[in-house]
Amino acid sequence: MKKLIYKWIFFRLMGWKIVGIVDENIKKSIMMVVPHTSWHDFYLGIFTRGILGVEINWVGKKELFRFPFGWYFKYMGGAPLDRMGGLNKVDAIAEVFKKKAVFRLGIAPEGTRKKVTELKTGFYYIAMKANVPIIPVAFDYGKMEIRFGNPFYPTGNLEADMKIISNYFVGTKGKIPENSFEG
Repeated sequence: MKKLIYKWIFFRLMGWKIVGIVDENIKKSIMMVVPHTSWHDFYLGIFTRGILGVEINWVGKKELFRFPFGWYFKYMGGAPLDRMGGLNKVDAIAEVFKKKAVFRLGIAPEGTRKKVTELKTGFYYIAMKANVPIIPVAFDYGKMEIRFGNPFYPTGNLEADMKIISNYFVGTKGKIPENSFEG
């Protein structure tokens, strides 16, 4: 029933569409969401995840997962990030991938909703360390569509790979177009 309500709101009322698929056989990946220019991206992601019926996750500091909200954050796909033992963020998130049978990490590599000219590279190094593909996901307010690209397996050549990945987002407009990543 929830899926039907999500579809009605997302497709009929809001006028959005979903282009592409999430291959359910790929159980672990980095879902690279660009551009991230507005808080509206959050509920679009929730609708998209609900409509597709696939688990898409996020990480947050472990303190967020304590009573009384911990159960809700886990229900919403959250995973607590424990950086004890001197782990940096990349290593800590790679450890989460190791512990989970299914973990598709949604991440906005801009790191902010403001205008950026370069993406942060943490997502890339997480994908390398966890040995998972990067799936580009465009939130295009200009075309009113969420686009899922093909999985991309990083080669270790950051500069060359970032050019390939960034090309997927050329022409994509965020909610606040002037803050959109240009690719």
